[in-house]
Amino acid sequence: MPHLTVDYSPNLESSIDIAGLCDVLRLAAIETNAMPMPGVRVRAVRADHVSIADGGAKHGYIDISVRLRGGRDLATRQAATRDIFAAAKAFLEPALAQYSIALSMEMRDIDPELSPKYGTIRDHLKQGLN
Repeated sequence: MPHLTVDYSPNLESSIDIAGLCDVLRLAAIETNAMPMPGVRVRAVRADHVSIADGGAKHGYIDISVRLRGGRDLATRQAATRDIFAAAKAFLEPALAQYSIALSMEMRDIDPELSPKYGTIRDHLKQGLN
């Protein structure tokens, strides 16, 4: 049940394909082999009100948060963090070179004892349903 949330400043929408970034992150998460494809969810949330650094409107940020069901060892999580962050940075490289942007990422475990879940995505994938 990996959830990736992209929290970003609104001034970046004109220079970054946010939906494209979500897709890059989804594929990168799956390619880690630490996150099963049916469970991967990526969402982007625009922060309408921000104040960054010296308060200048030119500054922006993208913060990627990965919530991952507990049980994976540290080495697996470190490798997944490295690979997902590298994919994000590569996708954002043109914007990072041109604009004042802070890029960050954090991965944290979800305690399976405190996180019930239910879904039918796997059933629909098996049956080829839309």
